[in-house]
Amino acid sequence: MPVPSAPLPAVQCRDLGLRDYSACWQEMAAFTEARDDASADELWFVQHPPVFTLGKNGKPEHILDAGDIPVVHSDRGGQVTYHGPGQLVVYTLLDLRRRNLGVRAAVSLLEQSVIDTLAQFGIASKARPEAPGVYVNDAKIAALGLRVRKGCCFHGLSLNIDVDLAPFSRINPCGYQGLAVTRLADLRADIDFARAQQSLQAQLLELLSDER
Repeated sequence: MPVPSAPLPAVQCRDLGLRDYSACWQEMAAFTEARDDASADELWFVQHPPVFTLGKNGKPEHILDAGDIPVVHSDRGGQVTYHGPGQLVVYTLLDLRRRNLGVRAAVSLLEQSVIDTLAQFGIASKARPEAPGVYVNDAKIAALGLRVRKGCCFHGLSLNIDVDLAPFSRINPCGYQGLAVTRLADLRADIDFARAQQSLQAQLLELLSDER
C-alpha cells in the first residue's frame, strides 16, 4: 500500500497593508531563499503606492508614458503592469515541488481563485490560456506573474478593486496594446475592499487545500 503523504503545514496569511513594492519584492526573495522543506507556505496581502513594474523579460516600449510614476524592473514573469492603492496584491509564496504543482498549474490555480471570488459576487469571468489573467467581458480585472526559485514560487496576482484605472492608459497592459482594464467597483459598487480581500483569501485557501 502507498504511504500517505505527510500533511502540509497550514498556509500562513499576512495582511501587510500599504507597502513599498521594492521592499516587498526583496522580502519575498529573502523568504524564498531562506525557506526549507519544513517552512509553511505564505500568502501576503498588500497594496502598493503607485508603481509600474516590468517583468524580467518585459519590453520597455510597452511603457508609453510613465510620467511621475516610478518604474521598477522586477524578476517576475510577464510584461508591464500597474499597482496602486485600491488594488489588492496577493503574493503567493508556495513550495511548488512539495505541492506537486507545475508553474502552469499554479497560474491556473491563482486564476481560478479570482474566478471563484467574482462568481460569489455574481460576476462571470474567465481566464485566457494565451494571456494569463482574469477577464470580465474581455476587460482585464486581474493580472498574474510568478518567479520560481529552488522549486518555490513568489510574486503572485493583483485584483483591481477600486484602484484608479487611468495609469493603465499609460502602458500596454501585460504587453497588449489597447487592452481594456476593469475593476470590481465598476461591476459591484457594494463590494468593499475588505470583503473582496476576505473572499479571495478564502478561495485561495480552499483551492490550496484541495489541489494536493
